Amino acid sequence: MTYCVGLRLDGGIVFASDTRTNAGFDNIAIFRKMHVWERSGDRVLVLLSAGNLAVTQSVISLLNEQIDAERDDGGPSLLNVETMYQAARVVGDAVREVRRVDGPSLEAANSTFSASFILGGQIHGEPPRMFQI
Repeated sequence: MTYCVGLRLDGGIVFASDTRTNAGFDNIAIFRKMHVWERSGDRVLVLLSAGNLAVTQSVISLLNEQIDAERDDGGPSLLNVETMYQAARVVGDAVREVRRVDGPSLEAANSTFSASFILGGQIHGEPPRMFQI
C-alpha cells in the first residue's frame, strides 16, 4: 500500500509520501513516489503517485519526455503551461496515453490499470493549488 498526502495550508502546501513498493520477509523494494519539477522564479510542481508501479512510472516517464523534448510541436508540458489546471490536464492526458498503450496488455495479463496522483504547486501569478488525478 502506498501512502501519499498533500496538505494545502494558508502558508503553502506540504507533501509527504512513502517509498515502499512491496514487502516480504526478505524482499523490500523502494521507489520514489514524489516527483518535483521547478523553474526558478516561475513554478514549482510536485506530483505524488500511487497504484500500479509500471503505470505510474510510465506516466512520470512520459511527462519527463515531454519536458526533455521541449515540445517542439508546441504541445503542452508541465514547464510551459500557464495554469495549474492546465498542468493537471497534462498529467491526465499522460495517464490516458499510458492507458491507451499499455492497458490492453495489462488486462491480458490479469493485471489492473490503477494509478492515482496528487498534483500540487504554484505557477507564477496563481495561488498554490492542488488536484487529485
